[in-house]
Amino acid sequence: MKRKKNLKPTDSELEILQVLWKLGSAPVKQVNDSLNKKKETGYTTTLKLMQIMFEKGLLTREKSGRSHIYNAAYREEETQQAVLDRILESAFGGSAGKLIMQALGNKNLSKDERESIKELIDKMERKEK
Repeated sequence: MKRKKNLKPTDSELEILQVLWKLGSAPVKQVNDSLNKKKETGYTTTLKLMQIMFEKGLLTREKSGRSHIYNAAYREEETQQAVLDRILESAFGGSAGKLIMQALGNKNLSKDERESIKELIDKMERKEK
């Protein structure tokens, strides 16, 4: 069974994961083409990084002709939770309140985002009763 606690993707690995979560399964060339829309990245760099990610268990792959088709091993939400848990512990001493205050204090939230946050807090408060 995979352990989410071991999910420690680097920033470059997260960029690749973002592409794969959007595309689903994809060969290295398609991932590299997508990455190049934001910043120039060499094919061999993308290939090597995806091979490392496969070895780390962040990606799965299947042989398709002469190439491999890669897929994220974990859902986006699972990875986000693991990364957030790591940041919460290392940068905020485990205090979700500190993390939220820092995040909210540095961003201009849309009305929809503020409403979603209020609804989440209301839901949490109802659970406590």
